Amino acid sequence: MNKGAMHPLLSLCVFSLLLPTVALEENLSPVRRPRRFIPYDGNNVLLFREEGVFNYSTMLVRDDLNLLVVGSRGAVFALDLNNVSKKHASVKWEVPLKKVNECKNKGKNPETECKNYIRVLHKKKDGSMYVCGTNAFDPECDLLSYTDGTLTLAKSEEDGKTKCPFDPYQKHASIMVDDSLYSATSVNFLGTEPIFARTSPPMRTEFTNYWLNEPSFVSMAQIPESKGSEKGDDDKVYLFFREIAVEFDYQNKMVVSRVARVCKGDIGGERTLQKKWTSFLKTRIDCPVLELQLPYLIQDTYLWCEATQDWKSCIFYAVFTPQIGTSDLSAVCAYKVSDMSKVFSEGKYKTPIPVETSFIKWVTFNGDVPVPRPGACINNEARGIGITNTMLLPDRTLQFVKEKPLMDEAIQPIGRRPVLIGKGAPFTRIIVSKVQPPNEEEYHVMFIGTEAGTLLKAVNYNEEAFIIEEVKLFEESGPIKILKTFEDKLYAGSDFGVVQISPSNCDRSPTCVDCVLARDPYCGWDSTDGKCVSFSDSNRKLIQSLKDGDPSQCPKVDPKKPVEMFILQGDTTRLDCPSPSQLAEVHWEKEGLALPPSAHLHLLEDALIILSASESESGHYRCYTVEKSKTSIHRSTVIEYHLHIYSNDSEVDPLPQTSGPSVTGLQATLAFFVVAFLALLAWNFYNSHIPLPCNTKKKNVEPQQNPDQEAPAAAAAAVEKKPLMSNPQNNTSNNNHTEMDGRSTTDGEDPPKPRLSTLQFIDDESEA
Repeated sequence: MNKGAMHPLLSLCVFSLLLPTVALEENLSPVRRPRRFIPYDGNNVLLFREEGVFNYSTMLVRDDLNLLVVGSRGAVFALDLNNVSKKHASVKWEVPLKKVNECKNKGKNPETECKNYIRVLHKKKDGSMYVCGTNAFDPECDLLSYTDGTLTLAKSEEDGKTKCPFDPYQKHASIMVDDSLYSATSVNFLGTEPIFARTSPPMRTEFTNYWLNEPSFVSMAQIPESKGSEKGDDDKVYLFFREIAVEFDYQNKMVVSRVARVCKGDIGGERTLQKKWTSFLKTRIDCPVLELQLPYLIQDTYLWCEATQDWKSCIFYAVFTPQIGTSDLSAVCAYKVSDMSKVFSEGKYKTPIPVETSFIKWVTFNGDVPVPRPGACINNEARGIGITNTMLLPDRTLQFVKEKPLMDEAIQPIGRRPVLIGKGAPFTRIIVSKVQPPNEEEYHVMFIGTEAGTLLKAVNYNEEAFIIEEVKLFEESGPIKILKTFEDKLYAGSDFGVVQISPSNCDRSPTCVDCVLARDPYCGWDSTDGKCVSFSDSNRKLIQSLKDGDPSQCPKVDPKKPVEMFILQGDTTRLDCPSPSQLAEVHWEKEGLALPPSAHLHLLEDALIILSASESESGHYRCYTVEKSKTSIHRSTVIEYHLHIYSNDSEVDPLPQTSGPSVTGLQATLAFFVVAFLALLAWNFYNSHIPLPCNTKKKNVEPQQNPDQEAPAAAAAAVEKKPLMSNPQNNTSNNNHTEMDGRSTTDGEDPPKPRLSTLQFIDDESEA
């Protein structure tokens, strides 16, 4: 929050005068949580990172070169568009030592701030790339080319002021339109002079807080409003940002979200606003979240336009986060471009009026609006009165827009409510992809990056938001800084690297019920192959119920075979129950009856803990989940256990296993004793200690045994008489329970040794 800004909670009374309370019904826009969480080790992504390189925050998709060009700190990489883990080329762009020292002498950190962070990366018409970096608080731009598998910088050392920020941590935005760079950044070392500028023909904003008041820039987008326009309108460039609201008391600084726009054909005024925007207008953009009245702050936008439709059908998706310390909810709101255009082209203006001494109050302007309309592009109406470019606009129109760039009406989202509200790590980035399953309508799937380095996958079904999953993309926790998409691939960048991920990943659903309850518009259940597959990869009719999440069409499955568990009385054990859904309630039952928690039984989200097991804990346990869909409630068995409790003096064999590491150890022990016995027998025959039948005669008296033979004979007897099961009293509580699949619960410890009867049983099984 900016210096001098009041605490957000004190702004409630101020903002409530501007923003009417929007009461959202719980069933229309409730807070959502992901149905499934995918940890880093199961995310199935392709990763690129290079030792010593940091901040992979700029991306450019070059499908003509089959490359993903990535800008980082001190380097640019050309990665394979189909496999980002494969690097085709790279070029370093580091700061000379002299400049690093200059930066250090100005009070900046030489290890972090006095580096070259790539912040601008755009394609030009000739195929080259325009790239700019912070260059140790002295921004610089250059041309980048890719030829014969090599990235090359032209080393033109072009001044980057007005194009790229000085400070690598300062927010900025840019877009390339017809080889002209539109940029929103700061033009001085201290970052106190914000500007929204264009390189050619050169244009910029006024240095006044009426236009930009301590802004934090977010994003830009071009809208081709001239296409098919009956009024002969011009294309627009929209800028999204946050700033301190001038319409509030200057002592009560409160940040609000804004959208501004300029005309592509704007070349400034002749006398007033020379080389400055004559079409710069801005207004507040709202995303009302539940009953909260403080304005949410815009963090990123994504423009969705249908290729076959005109610009009026385009939608801006935007992510918002709360004012500091007011909430842990983030939101996505969607806006029609046509609604934005209407506010700027037809809406009323705000005007500043002095109150008392130096206080300025902004109110609705109800006076006469000059002609041509202030802030409007040159259109047929203007041309009809001889005004063919902005330099011919009258001073009255220019003076009006110079003093009153703020519109009275705020932009409201579609439905006047968020598309999605999520709880947890704040949202940082958003990208939207379209998918249309067979015989279904078209859906917009939102992929949302978070501060925790995770990616949310969400969709809206008939005004019902649903978060399919949350995937941890990087092992380290840090914000997702950029998202890009191309065809069926998603790319994400953070401080720690670049990842590529498929938008579908249907194989994460192991059963038909889970596949349907996931409600993923990319996926359906293939009954023939018995797996969840992508619609695009199958010609069969797949089972899915996107709007209702109804798995009633799924084929019945065979009952699960219980896992046999053997527990020593008095021990503590854990019965795992990995639920496939975070939206499901986990329940336990024993012998068909609900299992309530007690002093000995602790029910966790993913397990049942049994403390000091007694004989009463023996029996059949079942873990199942209960998950609600729009139409019904679904129960699914996750796992079943058959628990056996035995005591130290129990005669019951606790290990009827036929495979696994414990059985392997027993078989090895048996083999050792057999080999030792045969070797000892052969040694005795060789030394004639045991006479062969052909060399012996019947004698009535046993010969006296040589004392030297007593030790080997005793050893042989000891081998034959040694019990093959250790005393239960010597067992430790760490290895007394074993599952039927033979997996040992501890590593590096000797397995229990069975009795001879058990060895016979195992030996019979191993010979089968």
